[in-house]
This record gives sequence, structure tokens and C-alpha cells, in this order.
Amino acid sequence: MANQLVHKVRQMLERYFPEKRLFVRSDTETRFIRLTPTSQLIAWVGGITFVSWSIIATSFLLMDAIGSGSIREQAKREQKLYEMRLNDLSQERDTRATEARMARERFNTALDQISTMQLALLGSEDRRKEMEKGIEVIQLTLRRTMHERDAARALIEVAQAGVGPNLPAAQSGPADADLAATLDFLTAALDRTASQRDEINEQALRSQEYAAELELEQRLLYERNDRIFSQLEDAVSLSLAPLDKMFAASGMPTERILDTVRRGYSGQGGPLSPLTFSIRGQAPNPDSLRANAILEKMDRMNLYRIAADKLPFSLPVKSKFRYTSGFGPRWGRMHSGTDFAAPYGTPVHATADGVIVFAGWQSSYGRLIKIQHEFGLETRFAHLAKIRVKVGQKVSRGERIGDMGSSGRSTGTHLHYEIRVSGKATNPMTYIKAANDVF
Repeated sequence: MANQLVHKVRQMLERYFPEKRLFVRSDTETRFIRLTPTSQLIAWVGGITFVSWSIIATSFLLMDAIGSGSIREQAKREQKLYEMRLNDLSQERDTRATEARMARERFNTALDQISTMQLALLGSEDRRKEMEKGIEVIQLTLRRTMHERDAARALIEVAQAGVGPNLPAAQSGPADADLAATLDFLTAALDRTASQRDEINEQALRSQEYAAELELEQRLLYERNDRIFSQLEDAVSLSLAPLDKMFAASGMPTERILDTVRRGYSGQGGPLSPLTFSIRGQAPNPDSLRANAILEKMDRMNLYRIAADKLPFSLPVKSKFRYTSGFGPRWGRMHSGTDFAAPYGTPVHATADGVIVFAGWQSSYGRLIKIQHEFGLETRFAHLAKIRVKVGQKVSRGERIGDMGSSGRSTGTHLHYEIRVSGKATNPMTYIKAANDVF
């Protein structure tokens, strides 16, 4: 059966690929090469395979070229979108800074107004208390005068009852004259007392009206203070929320950092010190408590500002650039930082206040700068073309420390930027993204 199948295959091959001989002739002899059906089939299949492979490879190359072009165009579009986004963030940062500055100016103005109103309020309270005391004295005098008037009227009635028509004529002469004089004196005294009473009543009414006006003025003053405090509280809360969010997103212990800054900047006095008013042994009033709460938030904002200068929240490159490699595993190894690509010689800036602890050549890093910051942070700037600082030099955030290059183990001009916390590498984009809503 197998032999028959082989025989049929050979017959089919001989039908389509008959045996051929290729003669090769030289000067002395003639030779031939026998081309069997099997060898012809192999040559034919090999030729078809080679042509097919060439077509497929050419197709893949064309598709790859087209795809690379589209990827480059997409990368350019994404770069433009990213640059636009950075410009928008920069404008928003400037707007927020302007709003914060205006809010602080409004706050200082409001504090001056509050101080003036507090002084006016204390003065009105003193005047009201003096008026109340005056009214009490007037009322006491009025009651005493009324008692004296009633007593005088009783004496007059008794005197009139003692002088009757049946008295002897001898006894009615001088006594009547004295009694008439006494009655005239008492009547004049009663008239004067009545006029004084009426005058005191009018003064009491005027004092009550003035007290009512003072109460109305005080109520309006309280309402105005409440509106001012509400606006200040809203402005401070809106300004403080992004800072809280930024420090929380960075993963750093916020309260410990603020306590450290507070201990380092512990001077007393100034516009952000708590308000103190003379309360004469009484509990603090609500306005003082609200003002002190606002000042505490303002103090927290100031501490945030100081801490932000000491933490690497800003970008190391302020010119146009693109990200070429992020933090994480790369080519089987750990990439401990973020790469920023820009033209050769692009300025590189410090991302926070600190001290230069290394500035020189270090193996694969090439030209390297290390900056030691507070709270156990260190930043590294590698593959530089030029170093512009020295060891021991203090630098501020935004200060130029070097130029971008391609020294060390590098495939092209770029900056390798690292952030290390207590010696352990962390993702720099965590700090950069955390500050996008604030700076």
C-alpha cells in the first residue's frame, strides 16, 4: 500500500516536474546535471517561500514605518497638550498667588477695622454703664423727693386741720401769720420738686432712648463683624485647603514637619499673633475667639509656606522639556528617579532649600550634585554637563546649580532627578504632582 502511494506521488511529480538534464560543456569534456522531480519541487517550493517571505517582510517594514510616523505625530500632539497644560497650571498658580496676597491684604485691613470697632464697642459699653448708673441715681433722687413731698403734704393737712374757725381771736393772730408763711414755703418747695421730677423724667426718657440707640448700634456692629469674620474664614479655608491636600499627597508627616518649622521659627509678636483684649475678668467674647481661630489658620498657612520652600515640590527644569523615563523597573533594573530631556546646556535648578553635600563625578551618574534638605530628604541631579555649585554651599529653591548634559552612563542629553527619604529612593513625581494645584 505504501509502495503504491509512493509510486503515485512519483508519477504525479513526473507529470508536473519531468526529469531534466542540464548539460555543462567545457573545452575537454561535457557533463550534465540531473534535475529530478523531487529536486525541482524543492527548488520551486523554496522560491515561492522566499518570495512570500520577502513580501511579508516588506509589508511589516512598511506598516512599522507608517506606525512610527503616527506615533511620532501622537507624541508631538501629547507634548503640545502637556505644554499647554503646564502653561495653564502656571497661570493658575500665579492667579492663586495673587488671590492669596489680596486675601492677606484684605485680612490685615479687616483686622484694623476689627480693632477700631472693638475699641468703639468697649467705649460704648462704658458709656452705657455710666448712663445706667446715672439713671439709677436719678431714680433714687426722684423716689426720695416724692417721699419728702408726701410727708410735706401730710404736715400741711395736719396743720390745716389744727387751725379751725372756732379758735379764740387772741390765739389766731401771730399763729395764722406763721402758718401762712409755712404753707407758702411748703407750696413753693413742692412746686420746685414737681418741676425737678418732670425734668428728671424727661432725662430718664432721653437716657432710655440713647440706650436703645446704643443697643441698635451695637447689634449692627455685631452683624457687620459677623459678615467680616465669615468672609475671612471662607478666604482662609479656601487658601488652606490646597496646602493641606498638597502635603497629604506627598506622603510626608505633615504635623511633624509643621512642628519642626514652628520650633525653628518661634519668635513672638507681629500681625499673626493672637489677639488679646481687656475683658476685665470675664470670659473671652466670640469675636475674639473667631479672630484667634482665623489667625491660627493664617499661622498654619505661613508654616506651610516655609515648609514648602524646604521640600522638593518644584520642577528641576523650568525650560521646555519632555519626560523620557519614569520611576520604577527598567530593563530588568530599578530606575530610581525621573528623566527630563531638553537641549544641551539647559539650566538645572534646585527644587528646595538645602546644602550641597556632593558636587563631582560619580561612576555611572557622571557629573552629580547632591543636595541635603531638612526632614531627612536628599535630591540628586545626574548626567550634568557643568556643575555651578560647591560642597558646603547653601542654595535656595529655584537657584541654578548646573547645566543639563550627557555625562556618565547616558544615551543622550537629559537630567536624571532623584528624591531620597532617609536614603531610600522615592518617586519624584509624587511631590511634583502634589504641588500642581498650589504652585
